[in-house]
Amino acid sequence: MILDSLQGFVPFISYFGLAYLLTLVFLFIYSKVTPYCEWKLVKENNPAAATAFCGTLIGFVLPIASAAVNAVSLIDFAVWGVIAGVMQLITFFMVRLYMPKLSEKIENNHISAGLFLGGASLATGILNAACMTY
Repeated sequence: MILDSLQGFVPFISYFGLAYLLTLVFLFIYSKVTPYCEWKLVKENNPAAATAFCGTLIGFVLPIASAAVNAVSLIDFAVWGVIAGVMQLITFFMVRLYMPKLSEKIENNHISAGLFLGGASLATGILNAACMTY
């Protein structure tokens, strides 16, 4: 009975490992694209940066979860993971168009700026995840 339950372990660990790798790569790229270092600001106890970064993280992971459920292969899953990352990057740049001094505000701990970016990233992730249910 236990062996029957463990038959899905290899696919599970494959998808989970790829999801984790995609997430780490996305966070690395995102932190290089933004003009400030999220990791440094979060370590310095900047709630605006933490809020924005957490919203972006969740906004990326939601469509990754949806892609994992709907993917027909690991390649398919990876492709949709890349698309999820691109959508988050587009969201960051669109919010910067709306709020040109976004980066400065987050660095200066303007919580409303961090909340807005985090909320926009989360909203993008929810829409992205819903659209991936093909």
